Amino acid sequence: MAVDYEKSGVSLEAGYEVVRRIKKHVASTNRPGVMGGIGSFGGMFDLASLGYREPVLVSGTDGVGTKLKIAFAMDKHDTIGIDAVAMCVNDVLAQGAEPLFFLDYVAQGKTRPAVVEAIVAGVAEGCRQAGCALVGGETAEMPGMYADGEYDIAGFTTGVVEKSRLIDGSKVATGDVLLGIASTGVHSNGFSLVRKIVADNGLDLHARYPELGGATAPSAGNKADASGAVAPPSLGEVLLTPTRIYVKQVLDVIGQCEVHGVAHITGGGFDENIPRILHEGQGIEVKEGSWEILPVFRFLEKYGKIDHREMFNIFNMGIGMVLAMPEDQASKAAGILAGYGDTATVIGRVVEGAGCKIV
Repeated sequence: MAVDYEKSGVSLEAGYEVVRRIKKHVASTNRPGVMGGIGSFGGMFDLASLGYREPVLVSGTDGVGTKLKIAFAMDKHDTIGIDAVAMCVNDVLAQGAEPLFFLDYVAQGKTRPAVVEAIVAGVAEGCRQAGCALVGGETAEMPGMYADGEYDIAGFTTGVVEKSRLIDGSKVATGDVLLGIASTGVHSNGFSLVRKIVADNGLDLHARYPELGGATAPSAGNKADASGAVAPPSLGEVLLTPTRIYVKQVLDVIGQCEVHGVAHITGGGFDENIPRILHEGQGIEVKEGSWEILPVFRFLEKYGKIDHREMFNIFNMGIGMVLAMPEDQASKAAGILAGYGDTATVIGRVVEGAGCKIV
């Protein structure tokens, strides 16, 4: 044992325990193409085994931002890994790519094996939802870099798409409709503002606020009592609702429908993200009221005293992914998505002009 290294604040034994704890979670994400196992210097994937003729690799990397601060305050770490996966795989999905593998990076001041296991279990769950393999990662212990009990997480993914089926927005046409797929909540963007609203108003993350509504079925953080009734979630639980992963259902839509563009609604909301798939001279017109704006956004708007139009420039407002397609394809696409439990509605269309207009 490296005694001097232990004295510096780095626990080798804790690191070994982490590896032992996470092996089963990593194994649960195995998929065709994966080579080797956890413990090598690099993760390996056999792309040739998938039979692509002209494969284009699409990569993405991201973190979950200051949503982590909510996880720290709630001492709840089992869903934040799903967010890390979602932020990466939903981005490569926007090019029509199927995520193949994922790597994570978890850094903390002092290794807490049980917490790391909870984080990686969430990463593995996200990978299973996306159909990609967790092929490697890094757990870094860095004394003095992070406050006690805090950590950071980031992820990286690589996906593949046949070159002829690459979605790059080049086919988006004026008159295309925008099919919006419902989000599960705030997802993983805008949390610096969310935390400011919570702090400025003295809101309690553990409290249950009537404006946030209740749950209709037991879920993470919502436990049924002896009568079978389900308590509404606390504010912290609502904010920690993991980001929806859209991979399998959107790939199914792409395979069966004509999809011209895909936008992942992240930081910058509607104004920043949907125009990224447009051409010069094109804009979007979005009809408010064509989908449900989730209670959490009404809540944040009220307590943050945020201009209603500005909300669309910050948050996803209940829409996590937008597909641009010919109008005659929308009904079929919505039906496919419904089969996966997703609510999808036409929220607007591509128009002449520029920018984002909320009607």
